[in-house]
Amino acid sequence: MKTVYLVRHAKSSWEYDLQDHERPLNDRGLHDAPLMGAYIRERIELPQLVLSSDAVRAKTTAVLYLKELGIPEEQLKLDHRLYDFGGTKLDKVIKSCDDSVDRLMVFGHNNALTYWVNRYGDQEIDNVSTAAFTAIQFKVTSWADISNGKTILYVKPKQLK
Repeated sequence: MKTVYLVRHAKSSWEYDLQDHERPLNDRGLHDAPLMGAYIRERIELPQLVLSSDAVRAKTTAVLYLKELGIPEEQLKLDHRLYDFGGTKLDKVIKSCDDSVDRLMVFGHNNALTYWVNRYGDQEIDNVSTAAFTAIQFKVTSWADISNGKTILYVKPKQLK
């Protein structure tokens, strides 16, 4: 059994004249990421591997989530391929994950995440919101073999406020 936890970065700021890759979280994002991490802490088995886009907003979201999950920041692995907006690179990263890992957590971006959860999960999600968490389970032993999974949890910050 393989389970992937997908998290869209929290709300980011457009306030500064920065390249897209460097945009930080805004106040709402800084509030929502730990709120979500605390909520899912009691609802999931902890991931064995945590990957994140190297964009500032994704990495910051990951760090805030991991703090609430009790996972040391040192366990976070940044992967530039996850700075993906279409889903092809996200798909390759997940399907190439080592099979010794049964629970994978990935922090990334839309539209890649919305594409992915609808392609592989069984719950139609119109748009994965910022800081939202999705868990999809697959009855396979190899990440390379994932196809039709079961969406076991989808929660967004708005549901917790």
